[in-house]
Amino acid sequence: MSLAVLRTSPAWDRARVSALVPVGLILAVAVACLLGAVFTSAQLADEMAIRHDEELFREALADHRDRVLRELDGVVTAEDLATNLGRSTAEKVQRRVAPILIGNFRHDFVLAFDADDRIIYPSAGDLAANSTEVEKLRSDLSGILDEMRAEAAALAAMAPGARRAQIDAGRERRLQSFMQRAAIVASVVLASTEPTQLRGHGLVVVSVKLIDDAMLSDIAARLHLANLRKLDGEAPAGDQVLSLNDQRDNVIARFAWTPHPRRGEIVSSLVPLVVIALGALSFFAGFALRHTRRAAARISAGETKLRHLALHDPLSGLPNRAYFGERLEAVIAEVKKGGTRHAVFYLDLDHFKDVNDTLGHHVGDELIGAVTKRLRRILRDEALVARLGGDEFAVITSGATDSETLMAIADRMLATLCHPYSVQGHTLIIGASIGIAVIEWPNLTAADVMRYADMALYRAKNEGRRRACVYDAAMDADLVERKQMENDLRNAIRADELQLAYQPVFTSDGTRVVGVEALSRWNHSSRGSIPPADFIPVAEHSGLILPLGEWALRRACLDSLEWPISVAVNVSPLQFRRPDFVEMVQRILAETGFDPKRLELEITESTLLGNVEGAEAAMHRLKELGVRLALDDFGTGYSSLLYLRRFPFDKLKIDRSFIRNIEDAAEAAPIVHAIVSLGRGLGMKVTAEGVETAEQHLFLRAAGVHFMQGYRFGQPEPAASVAARLANQANEPESRRSGLARAG
Repeated sequence: MSLAVLRTSPAWDRARVSALVPVGLILAVAVACLLGAVFTSAQLADEMAIRHDEELFREALADHRDRVLRELDGVVTAEDLATNLGRSTAEKVQRRVAPILIGNFRHDFVLAFDADDRIIYPSAGDLAANSTEVEKLRSDLSGILDEMRAEAAALAAMAPGARRAQIDAGRERRLQSFMQRAAIVASVVLASTEPTQLRGHGLVVVSVKLIDDAMLSDIAARLHLANLRKLDGEAPAGDQVLSLNDQRDNVIARFAWTPHPRRGEIVSSLVPLVVIALGALSFFAGFALRHTRRAAARISAGETKLRHLALHDPLSGLPNRAYFGERLEAVIAEVKKGGTRHAVFYLDLDHFKDVNDTLGHHVGDELIGAVTKRLRRILRDEALVARLGGDEFAVITSGATDSETLMAIADRMLATLCHPYSVQGHTLIIGASIGIAVIEWPNLTAADVMRYADMALYRAKNEGRRRACVYDAAMDADLVERKQMENDLRNAIRADELQLAYQPVFTSDGTRVVGVEALSRWNHSSRGSIPPADFIPVAEHSGLILPLGEWALRRACLDSLEWPISVAVNVSPLQFRRPDFVEMVQRILAETGFDPKRLELEITESTLLGNVEGAEAAMHRLKELGVRLALDDFGTGYSSLLYLRRFPFDKLKIDRSFIRNIEDAAEAAPIVHAIVSLGRGLGMKVTAEGVETAEQHLFLRAAGVHFMQGYRFGQPEPAASVAARLANQANEPESRRSGLARAG
């Protein structure tokens, strides 16, 4: 259906309605949220404004309170009441202090108390001060008087000099009830600077200013508080009420005012913004609805492409693991319904990681592309070829499920894949191993099929690679056997049940032992002697090679502690790549007291691949400890001159495969000569492994090999036998060793 037809169809109308409904809901929610935010903000603004008004009112009263004290203190100081305190003090208060405070500053009351708390001003007959109520004022002023007396007592206790410095001490102002009215009360305590004139605890002058309508009007005008007043009854609805408390938290008075409403101002100021926001939302909704149709068309057009990208490997273009899993599930379901049986080929490229590590990932990526082309060319169109990741591929074929046909297909794959590749000027030769599983039982799952194929692949690799194996039930038993061996090996390492045998290394004339190579041996309590070729691969596959290697190094150091020869210990790639490998070697040397100069670690080329920088750093650290390094099995890997020049090796060990073929293969002898010449040219000692015959011995001696080891000279033997051999060698006359050399 075209896009134009789709737009005019009832289905499209329903789609538009279904798209409009959520947009409408979003708009409604947005409007509700905006309105709620506006009214909530207005409410919060009113509350904050009221709290602000209350704070300002309290600050205004505090300001009046401080002003009353400053006015009282200023007048008292200006009139110099503290000088010559005596009978004339009351006259000074009456003639000069009270008129200024009451007349000029509009204080309501001025009182003076002598050191015995007697009122000396106003006098009992002074009508201006309402003398009939004077004695009743004591209870209202008792609190501030007591505080002033305490101040005066402290002043009286001071030395004359200190008292002069503190002549202005003793001031207080507070809000309190005075004559049942809210008032500001300020007081100053005075004492004479002359000891002869100091009576009791000094003079206290008190000034009272009532919080009356005039003061409230002044505050209301400055703070814009409408209808500010003292409240005697209940306040009308909407008015704000504030209770004024004294220092003892007793209510002095209640005040009320009409707050200025800010809610309407805020709402009116935000309404235009809300309208603009709603307009923008409406425009967005229309814009979104318009583009929804286009987006739906684009999504529909791109869905197939996205699925292809999600289910295919971007490098090779083959189906990926997810696609392969879906297809495998469908095939199994088809087989369960009685359909055609299928087979799964699980391929793993041999030495692909070496290509990546030595030549770079760009070469490895191009090699993957070349492998993909070959697989597609040799397989029928109905076969599914997938890349599971890295160097792993899988193939699902239908029809043929007998072993002969499956092996023929696998052999065709191997012959094609193992043919040399030409990539960016490099000629590359890689291999492949294939595991095959047949989908023929109705109760199989995808996990079962892949597990069977993986076991078959494991068998193919163990049998030498570049081959294929078809899964059979016996492989389950092999898997169980491997797991059991793994558990037994773990327990044997933990219980120190393994042993080391030592193969002597002789001088080229075969007369003197100059070193030994430590080899692991395992005598199982029920299985008997288990060859290293059986348990070493299990240890490497399970990770047990790490504790096994550490045990072997410690055991070799302890066994050979008193021997006057070097001891070589093999190091696996996994063990050497441990971040703490050098620290582990250093720790074992320190624990055992073994001389590092007698320790020789044998490393293969595979240890260095992909770990050049880390390996170089670790090897130099080992050399700093005094440990010697040997490149083992030289000639079987890449045999790169870069390794020999870059890494600080002390010795080359010629692989036994060259020694074995010296007498039969014409090319073996020149290779041995080349390796010996190379080693000598680089200043390295050369050791030949696997020397078994006199002819091999004579050839290698003539070629210039420094050291030899093999059954020609001695088999691996326990530590006690090595110790006995070394003791005999030390006691053997030199003439006998020379004769043996000539006879050899």
